[in-house]
Amino acid sequence: MSTKISPLAGHPARAADRVDVAKLVAAYYSLRPDPAVPAQRVSFGTSGHRGTPFDKSFNEAHVLGISQAICLYRQGQGIDGPLFIGRPVGYRRNPR
Repeated sequence: MSTKISPLAGHPARAADRVDVAKLVAAYYSLRPDPAVPAQRVSFGTSGHRGTPFDKSFNEAHVLGISQAICLYRQGQGIDGPLFIGRPVGYRRNPR
């Protein structure tokens, strides 16, 4: 089995590849997904929901919707008690 290693491996990120954190956070809280656009809907894969605020595929509206769906499911199943929901590990500090 061969492994392809990126020529960028082991080097600092190029300026063009860096994310503007302030813009990322602003997009997370201000952009709203359009449910009619499939690419902007919640979609789970093998590691959970994937997306980015920049293309409206992961933002606060998604987190709120997922949280509401979990609560409604639990209510419908007669499940009560505490519910702990974590945040993505990539968001180590709260920029707000």
